[in-house]
Amino acid sequence: MHSLDAFATAKLDALAAESLRRDLVYTARDAGVVVERGGRRYLSFSCNDYLNLSHHPAVLAAAQEAIARYGIGSGASRLVTGNHPLYGELEERLARLKGAEAACVFGSGYLTNTGVIPALAGADDMIVIDELAHACLFAGARMSGAAVHVFRHNDLAHAEELLAAHRGGHRHALVLTDGVFSMDGDLAPLPALGRLAKAQDAWLMADDAHGIGVLAGGRGSTYAFDEPADVPLQMGTLSKAIGGYGGYLCASRSVVDLMKSRARTLVYSTGLPPPVVAAAIAAIDLIEADPGMAEGPVAKARLFARRVGLPDPQSPIVPVVVGESEAALAASRMLAEAGYLVVAIRPPTVPPGTARLRLTFTPAHSDEDIERLADLIRDRILGTVS
Repeated sequence: MHSLDAFATAKLDALAAESLRRDLVYTARDAGVVVERGGRRYLSFSCNDYLNLSHHPAVLAAAQEAIARYGIGSGASRLVTGNHPLYGELEERLARLKGAEAACVFGSGYLTNTGVIPALAGADDMIVIDELAHACLFAGARMSGAAVHVFRHNDLAHAEELLAAHRGGHRHALVLTDGVFSMDGDLAPLPALGRLAKAQDAWLMADDAHGIGVLAGGRGSTYAFDEPADVPLQMGTLSKAIGGYGGYLCASRSVVDLMKSRARTLVYSTGLPPPVVAAAIAAIDLIEADPGMAEGPVAKARLFARRVGLPDPQSPIVPVVVGESEAALAASRMLAEAGYLVVAIRPPTVPPGTARLRLTFTPAHSDEDIERLADLIRDRILGTVS
């Protein structure tokens, strides 16, 4: 065996022994919440298409029209010839939705965070980041070369302590957090974080991947409180409630212009395909035309949580923590036998000992299906977790 294969095999065996090996499974999704895997159909509670827009007729029609006019690919990076005319409209629409001066669209959420953060912070700077922030926020922070300080989850006092202790020794400071935390579904205290950052001359950046489209009439986590939060760097994705693919930063005009010159993940990446950009514009049309649409996913999540006996969720994400990885896998297999797809989430995505079922909800989930699933989880899974 080649040494490279021996290395890979040993790593895979070690992961399997800890129930941490992962495998890709072909999954065909239909226009609702039914998926097909291995020749069997399931009701899926593991998709981030929170508003079911990925199959909406208006979204599909916009993508088809863009293919006919502009083709399937952009052909180059945005700074060469890949900045097709649809980009301008999408960025204007995102900026308007998020209440910002301007927006910059990237190839994905991961590319957004790993491009924006190193463009704003370097070796002379510091970053304060929530311990449960998404992996791509941590990746961007580490890539920047800045001093990175991690604060306890949603612990404002700890974040303030770190800034007070270290801010004076650094040129600039960034505060990084999810707006909606992807594995727990809770919200960051953005108004208070915004005030703290401003008091310390730090720049707050919030990842709203799981907030846009489903909170505050679709405007996202920055607006999910009694007062709008002061978040000068609003980042998010087009791949969850928007239903397509891509990432964005909404900020001031000068910051956005800087990204288009210095964010390496934009400068050196091919532009998004025109149909993907057109689809995102159509999705935003639907969200702005009916802000009440945003209420559906959270309402369905609360129906489930109340039936199970969990606290009211703040977002469409509801975690059911079971502990060890094998227990989460066993719970997922049991639900699959009953016809439900609820994927197990294991370390390192979540901390050790907190493996879980991560459920997500959409308006297309019927109340009856939610109640049946809730009863099954309450009686067969939570009833066995001590």
